[in-house]
Amino acid sequence: MAKRISFNFKWVALVATVLFGFFSWQAIAHADDTSDEPIVTLGSSLTSSQKAGTIKTLTAALSDTSNYQTLTVNGDTLVKYLNPAGESFTSSSGVWSSAMIEKTSSGSGINVKILDYNGSNNITTITANQYKNAALTAGITDANIYITSATPIDGSGALAGIYAAYAKTGNSLNSKQVSAAQNELSTLSGITKANKNKDGYTDAQLNNAVAGAKQQMAKKGSNVTKSEITTIVNQQITNNNLTNVITNNQKTQIINLLVTIRDSGALNSSSFKTQASSLMKNIQSNAKGVFNKLNTKENQNLLQQIWTSIVNFFSSIFKSIFG
Repeated sequence: MAKRISFNFKWVALVATVLFGFFSWQAIAHADDTSDEPIVTLGSSLTSSQKAGTIKTLTAALSDTSNYQTLTVNGDTLVKYLNPAGESFTSSSGVWSSAMIEKTSSGSGINVKILDYNGSNNITTITANQYKNAALTAGITDANIYITSATPIDGSGALAGIYAAYAKTGNSLNSKQVSAAQNELSTLSGITKANKNKDGYTDAQLNNAVAGAKQQMAKKGSNVTKSEITTIVNQQITNNNLTNVITNNQKTQIINLLVTIRDSGALNSSSFKTQASSLMKNIQSNAKGVFNKLNTKENQNLLQQIWTSIVNFFSSIFKSIFG
């Protein structure tokens, strides 16, 4: 009898140990499973008051404003993510612009909103569409991204924060793609600055053209040639009614940029084409006034006008015969 009790006791002890270990592991795993939480990046130069205001601004769109993680972005973050593309940040560089990245459902694409801080848009250089294209090139997929700054600043700190936050969720970023994304940001912001207030130009048109070019490149694959990229760029410039705005030098900049993106390995991603398509829809949806005008008869290219005329001609004949 004593042996039987001892035998049962051993089994009870073993089962209890296993169950205790299992539930302990589950508790630890649950505590560490925060990868789906939005991540708020805070510039290291912000004061305590500015940090509180930044968090309030960025998390206002969340259904649960208490469910997020924070990540401090400092000079070292800028050096790590932005300097490989030719920037000259140091460990002591200040950071004010901040961001929040929130994972979304598969296929939803990249959406970016620049939020006013106390009623002012303090991101002075980088536009929402430029952030979107840079995020796509860097390899970010399916995310809502919010940007703000407590003081007027170009917005580089927020971009570095986005990269760092995305990496924190366990999504590794290719350094060549991040570098290409930074080159893209510099190129597109430069072209937008050069064409500021010029009739027939908007930043949305340029970024839609670049996103469209990426989509077309992805269809051809990573072996797409520079000649093919040139043809694609010419097509996208025409499609976005920028033929009389974009200079030959700016066109060359765009072509060279897309070659860099190709060489970065970005086109190897199976989701790149889908994300580029979603980005185009997003850009067009947020600038309906611009793109509705591009679809008018006056802004169609010559081939489109000829095709429309042919269709209308035969339609009128069929109507007269069968109508």
